[in-house]
Amino acid sequence: MKTYDVVIVGGGFTGLTAAYVLAKNGKSVKLLESEGEPGGLAGTFQFADHVKVEKFYHHWFNNDLFVPELVKELGLEGDITLHATQTGMYFNGRIWKLSSPLDVLRFEALSLVDRIRLGLLVFQVRKVKDWKKIEHLSVREWLEPLCGSKVYKVVWEPLLKAKFSIYSEEINAVWMWKKLALRGSTRNRKGGEQLAYFKGGFGRLSQVLVNAIEDLGGSVELNQKVVSVKTDGDRIQSLETKDKSIAGVQFIFTPALPIIADILEGVVDSASLSKLRRVNYLGNICLVVRLNRSLSSTYWLNVNDPGFPFVGVIEHTNFDSPANYEGLHVVYLSRYVAPEDEVWKLNDEAYFNDAIMHLKKMFPTLEQNWIVDYRIWRAEFAQPITEKGYSGYVPSQDTPFANAWISTMAQIYPEDRGTNYAIRDGYRIAERVTKI
Repeated sequence: MKTYDVVIVGGGFTGLTAAYVLAKNGKSVKLLESEGEPGGLAGTFQFADHVKVEKFYHHWFNNDLFVPELVKELGLEGDITLHATQTGMYFNGRIWKLSSPLDVLRFEALSLVDRIRLGLLVFQVRKVKDWKKIEHLSVREWLEPLCGSKVYKVVWEPLLKAKFSIYSEEINAVWMWKKLALRGSTRNRKGGEQLAYFKGGFGRLSQVLVNAIEDLGGSVELNQKVVSVKTDGDRIQSLETKDKSIAGVQFIFTPALPIIADILEGVVDSASLSKLRRVNYLGNICLVVRLNRSLSSTYWLNVNDPGFPFVGVIEHTNFDSPANYEGLHVVYLSRYVAPEDEVWKLNDEAYFNDAIMHLKKMFPTLEQNWIVDYRIWRAEFAQPITEKGYSGYVPSQDTPFANAWISTMAQIYPEDRGTNYAIRDGYRIAERVTKI
């Protein structure tokens, strides 16, 4: 049995980036991915006519550093495209544009004073220089005094409830601070926003990385779910899948923390397992609909009316041209939910019918014959829950083993999950392993 210098669990962008960097540095690398394709949450699928689409919507910000750095290193910087975007909010039965400061001033759901408070919020957020000073506060405790109760109730509370479900009052202020600070810094002088995309989507980028890893002598195996490990004292000797053992000198684990806990069950102490299981997660149900007509000119529409079964309507083809999707329009309806919720157990047809019924309330002209096809995707560990004092209990990269480390999206904090930071952490964990 071959012994690899480094064995990596998980083919999301952290694992792929780490494998690429390590292979480039001359390490023999084996990457194991449980799914049938690389990319993790950036994985793709094909509709019946073979048009390839991402399972979950993606973009990156024009001030992100690590995605363009990696793309440039791969020699594909010409495949990065920038797009001006339209954003909005569905509230009180209508769609409000919120793409610029002028749009905010026109947001008549708030009084003029509250509109001004909403517009000035980004400047107040920028005053926070040390995020640890607000980590003990919930989003409500921090944000409501800054913007006022009315602004919080209309704009922020519905989004938090839709995004974080049963945990909405537990999320610490750092999550919102980082979101607001990041979005504020991406706008141009007129207040408009440009977002970036990779031609062919992040699924294509993940496959480019796989090809680069293999060209450098590394190995990527799909459909290989790691179920346990074999150890010798304080070192891991090999990873076990259903049908094989993979031996290594060093090991990196990149899946969600509960998955890592399941893999290490029985070989680490209960305290270590409890720490891995301490971080809570929400799942995501994402309905991807293909239409023969556009719903609106808005790319990202937050849904702030209560009772709707999705937090956002993301019309992807108002961002990436319909010409790239056989002239049809691609819309994502995203919902965060605890996997124990009954909604999680609904079959695809029942979930689709309920979602479309609500979508027609938002867009009354929508007809059934607009719908060409749809798919529903579920990710059990889509969103780590950053509760108060999160930095005090989120596990570090270290494990009880001298030759194994963890690098997951739950550790990206204080940033929120995202491909840019997944790539950053792939670079970081590869550098750490190389130095040992």
